Amino acid sequence: MSLHNSSVKAEFLLLGFSDHPELQSLLFAVFFSIYSVTLMGNLGMILLITFSSNLHTPMYFFLCMLSFTDACNSSAIAPKLLWDLFSDKKTISYNGCAAQLYFFCFLVDSESFLLAAMAYDRYIAICNPLLYTVIMSRRVCGQLAIGAFLSGTISAIVYSTNTFHFSFCSNEINHFFCDISPLFSLSCSDTYLQEITLMVFGSFVEAVCLLAVFSSYICIISAILKTGSAKGRKKGFSTCASHMTVVTIYHGTLIFIYLRPTAGHSMDIDRATSVFYTLTIPMLNPLIYSIRNKDVKIAFRKIISRTLLL
Repeated sequence: MSLHNSSVKAEFLLLGFSDHPELQSLLFAVFFSIYSVTLMGNLGMILLITFSSNLHTPMYFFLCMLSFTDACNSSAIAPKLLWDLFSDKKTISYNGCAAQLYFFCFLVDSESFLLAAMAYDRYIAICNPLLYTVIMSRRVCGQLAIGAFLSGTISAIVYSTNTFHFSFCSNEINHFFCDISPLFSLSCSDTYLQEITLMVFGSFVEAVCLLAVFSSYICIISAILKTGSAKGRKKGFSTCASHMTVVTIYHGTLIFIYLRPTAGHSMDIDRATSVFYTLTIPMLNPLIYSIRNKDVKIAFRKIISRTLLL
């Protein structure tokens, strides 16, 4: 029976981790801890950058935007997941499901374009250091950030409209949030054309972002290798290490989950991978950018010192 029937269409049932009822309490504790650390880490990074004058540079402006995106991305998924782990009726309204998918896609692709903008920033900083402040002006940084979020908006519209224009024959989503593939599996009609369309579109977005990153890093590595001293080369590579780590983890996970053939998918593997990129990666990003970052450590110590002196 099609979900065009208004009484059925009103809500979806998120099966989530209901096949492991004995783990609900443990999963709640783990996910709540991850989400708490994610919010503290990313919001803390935003506040640190905002109130530390020595971090008012293009690099940290983009890091601030990245932290904002990570905090929002995790918040689009985690609160509902935590609620469902202790709820008997794990439902989400039709409009709520559409909104969750829209904001999730918007934030995921916005982050991809922000990472590309950050790669361009590192390219200018290393390959054109004398013109860095001129090229990466506040206006240019603002335009790159706005461009990233506009691109994310376009992607979200494409993904959500292609997913929700179907009739659904079931309301049981075998996932812990409203994602594209589980929703396609509920369709009454053939989704092959839409799946190919979204895969081509997703591949294009990934290709554009990764091309920007790789092009920037080819130039960066070339410039670093031309540096005369070993100390200079080490400093150059350490400047980009955090960003490359985040790019590798983030895009590698997205490619694995979304751009591989749908046949033979294991739901347990998909759920575990989804937990990693929706909850774990947003938690790891501020840690990766702060653990070996001297500027962040100095700014943090200054903030602590000011607080203690008050």
